[in-house]
Amino acid sequence: MLLVIKRIYDNNSLLVSLGKGREAIAQGKGIGYKRQKGETISSRNVEKIIYLTDQKLEKFMSLLKDVPLDIVLTTFDVIDSAKNDYKYPLLNYIYVTLTDHVYQMYKRLIAKKYQAISVPNKKGIEYYHKLFKCCLDNGITPYVSLHHFDTPENLFNDGDWLNRQNIDYFVDYADFCFKEFSEVKNWFTINELISLAFSQYIQGNFPPNEHFNVSKAIQAQHNELLAHARVVNQFKKKNYQGRIGLIHVLQPVYPYPDNEKNRHAAELEDAFMNRFLLDGTFKGQYSEKTMSLINEILSANDAKLEIEPDDMDILKEAANQNDYFGLNYYQPSFIEYFKGDSSNTFNGTGEKGTSSFSFKGIGKHVKNPSVPTTDWDWNIYPQGLYEMLKRVATEYPISKTIYITENGLGNKDKYKGIGKLINDDERIDFLDQHVAALLKARSEGVNVQGYFIWSLQDQFSWANGYNKRYGLFYVNFETQAREIKKSALWYRELGNTIIKTE
Repeated sequence: MLLVIKRIYDNNSLLVSLGKGREAIAQGKGIGYKRQKGETISSRNVEKIIYLTDQKLEKFMSLLKDVPLDIVLTTFDVIDSAKNDYKYPLLNYIYVTLTDHVYQMYKRLIAKKYQAISVPNKKGIEYYHKLFKCCLDNGITPYVSLHHFDTPENLFNDGDWLNRQNIDYFVDYADFCFKEFSEVKNWFTINELISLAFSQYIQGNFPPNEHFNVSKAIQAQHNELLAHARVVNQFKKKNYQGRIGLIHVLQPVYPYPDNEKNRHAAELEDAFMNRFLLDGTFKGQYSEKTMSLINEILSANDAKLEIEPDDMDILKEAANQNDYFGLNYYQPSFIEYFKGDSSNTFNGTGEKGTSSFSFKGIGKHVKNPSVPTTDWDWNIYPQGLYEMLKRVATEYPISKTIYITENGLGNKDKYKGIGKLINDDERIDFLDQHVAALLKARSEGVNVQGYFIWSLQDQFSWANGYNKRYGLFYVNFETQAREIKKSALWYRELGNTIIKTE
């Protein structure tokens, strides 16, 4: 028996893998949900987690009055409030009939540096056992990410991914999780490797907020790949039960206008943002073409990349052992040739037209007037998802099964009042077009088996605060009341199109 999701508006079909229950992807922030024996359809609730030790709990409780409740929604259940209980988010998910609750464990298990392994946080462990049991008891299979933008503070202060000793700590932490949480059968190592490296050391909108430190950015990418590979190799060597992979956010790069110089600029940016990481993940080496482009960027910025003797052997060993691949997609970039110094203006407020980006030795981002943009200047281009799926399947066939682990629209949704439906037709159009792109790729043989909306409900955003809303549910951050958006009802109907076929 096969199960099929039929898209409401055409004859394309989304074939699904066999499996019992409704599946969720858990990769660090919010609950995933899969209709019974159905294709993974999910929405994700991002909740900024504050991690506590017993000693810090009293201090934390004294601060609660000044912290938006959304930030503490998934703190330990020792906080005596129903809205802070880990079961709370399941209520909306059941209503939508599609859920994706993504939780992470990294900081919650760690007290101080390497004591993460020798003295694990007992309350953190108890919390996640309860959470996973709650999921499984409700027919939800968790997929868990070990790292989603949340290196523990002490390790971050010691250099984060630039410090190779932190890779050792990460590998031991992963091994601890595999042993402790044997109920989990689906793992991702790291989410969006480029987002960390790029936002920390190029764009400067993540701590430590450095701008265009190309040496650190490329080194962080390589070290993250190494950490991922070591965890995968260990997972397979110790014969842990289940599946393991990682998640890349992929951003197609197009020359605009299309000419020779702009095409080369697009190749350079693609190498830095996509190709370097895809090569390392699925080839276990950086191809000659990739390194030629990377070295051109490094030379233009007086930067360097250090690769130690055994690194490539470790990547090579892991390349064929990934069980699946998580692909996040939001937007492409359009680029033209540029000769000048790097500069960047980040649009974190939603004031349309205020962003700019020029990267020395690569190029300058430009607007393609035929492509619509959001208020945050993100390009809306579903064709890019189709083309990236085709590219991964063609150039990296070893990627095996693909899941779209994030896709969604950040918008300025307007509150209509208690109990009143919020119209977000723009989000429905966005999702519909991207599902169509996915289905087109599937119809041409790409093995993509799941699609996850970002996100279930409005949330705190790392670089945009609370005004950029992605949710299917509207959150009133002052009262914590939830209101239904039209997209939630649309998405429920999409889920209801799951049918059984022989």
